[in-house]
Amino acid sequence: MIIAALGATLALSGCFTDSAPGVQYTSLSGQQASTDSLKGKVVLVNFWATSCSGCMAEMPKLVATQQKYAAQGFQTVAVAMSYDPPNYVQSYVNDKKLPFFVALDSQGSIAKAFGDIQLTPTSILIDKQGNIVKRFVGEPDFAELHQLIEQNLKA
Repeated sequence: MIIAALGATLALSGCFTDSAPGVQYTSLSGQQASTDSLKGKVVLVNFWATSCSGCMAEMPKLVATQQKYAAQGFQTVAVAMSYDPPNYVQSYVNDKKLPFFVALDSQGSIAKAFGDIQLTPTSILIDKQGNIVKRFVGEPDFAELHQLIEQNLKA
């Protein structure tokens, strides 16, 4: 009862939103992207860190997901947390040859914009219109994630 009341209070106060926040991403290679520039694609924003064992465990599945759906208009944006040393992130990306956009959130502003994300991995699936479809805290159920991606690619 208290949880339901709290949820209703938070919903009424605008803490929950259906649309992804308007943020700018800068990749390790200096490329720019933003919430607006990614509209028209189904996007998975993944918050991760090289020190996070769950993040390292899910990364090969994120790579496979990107490779499976990229040609259909799917994009993964991997956002390295502010506490992750940039040289560690660069080394990991180079070593694993990650096939998606990797951004450093050096000031923590991207994590803050998405609801002050603290736990990694956290992934947010966004539809072609820029609306949040689902938030996954921890490694996603990849069968469910793939089903949601496919539904939103067709929409």
